[in-house]
Amino acid sequence: TSSHTRVGILNNPSSKIKEDNTAIARGILAAFLTQNNSNLKSFLSKLSKEETAKSLAAGNKIVKFLIPGMDGDTFEKRYNTLGLDLIKTHQMFCQEVLKLLPGQMAVISNGR
Repeated sequence: TSSHTRVGILNNPSSKIKEDNTAIARGILAAFLTQNNSNLKSFLSKLSKEETAKSLAAGNKIVKFLIPGMDGDTFEKRYNTLGLDLIKTHQMFCQEVLKLLPGQMAVISNGR
């Protein structure tokens, strides 16, 4: 949130939700819940890179991608306790309320 914009993320995966295929989604959610805006923006930029996804898929831990200034302990604790239920709830909302197909992306705007 800033005085001009708000950003939120809803996950709408197309595949079965499991721990090993939700590292980036859980990292994004944990960062939103634990970091300030400037660290969040930098961390999300890092997470959105293809090489980060490949590295996580190869078994590297997400804490390897933390940036200087992030509260790493708080992030890691939240990341490790963030269950899959939240992502499943996002998926259900996207498909039942927003009528999106699995994996379909959308931008939702809400004036302030």
